[in-house]
Amino acid sequence: MTDVAHNLRQLLAELPQGVRLVAVSKSHPPEMIEEAYRTGWRVFGENKAQEMKAKHDVLPPDIQWHFIGHLQTNKIKYIVPYVALIHSIDSYKLLAEVDKQAARAGRVVDCLLQVHIASEETKSGFSPDECRQALATTPWRTLEHVRLRGLMGMATNTDDVEQIRREFRLLNKLFHELKATYFAADETFGELSMGMSDDYREAIGEGSTMVRVGSKIFGERTYNNNPVVTT
Repeated sequence: MTDVAHNLRQLLAELPQGVRLVAVSKSHPPEMIEEAYRTGWRVFGENKAQEMKAKHDVLPPDIQWHFIGHLQTNKIKYIVPYVALIHSIDSYKLLAEVDKQAARAGRVVDCLLQVHIASEETKSGFSPDECRQALATTPWRTLEHVRLRGLMGMATNTDDVEQIRREFRLLNKLFHELKATYFAADETFGELSMGMSDDYREAIGEGSTMVRVGSKIFGERTYNNNPVVTT
């Protein structure tokens, strides 16, 4: 049996000042989230809109829910009324739809732009040049119900530590470039969400302000009794 409380305390003790944790609870039951909650933790991450809504509906209302997965436009309505941060905005169209749904909910929703930095084509996100182009050419500044808070990226799933660091370094460089160009007067643009269970130490070393860690807290997830990739 996984000792969630122990794992969480151990991880938090390791994180340096200025780095926040998103405890990735996707595919784990509400009971395990409650165990982490009883330690005082409140920030949890999910990657499926309907699963997150189901957990939101049965768990304490002061939990801050972060959406970290690929977000389909028709699922935005399930999370906009309460989501604290969407990490995975990968198109202007998606950002505009979040703005539309947030307006209906009477909220301003914080978002991160997801940038594709890995060598794996299966991962989503803007390329660095697409991210630059989106900020230069789309009317994102006119959207009144979303707030861009920073960038998110995932490194390649590899044992090559230097490659992982290089990819995180690339995202950090892009973050500072975009901040200087578009958000110099915006103190809220300050989040660099990078690093998961297998590479959060490298991410922190390259400037991450927020790590998304699941299996080191909750243990391995299983689907049909088969282990899945760690988060």
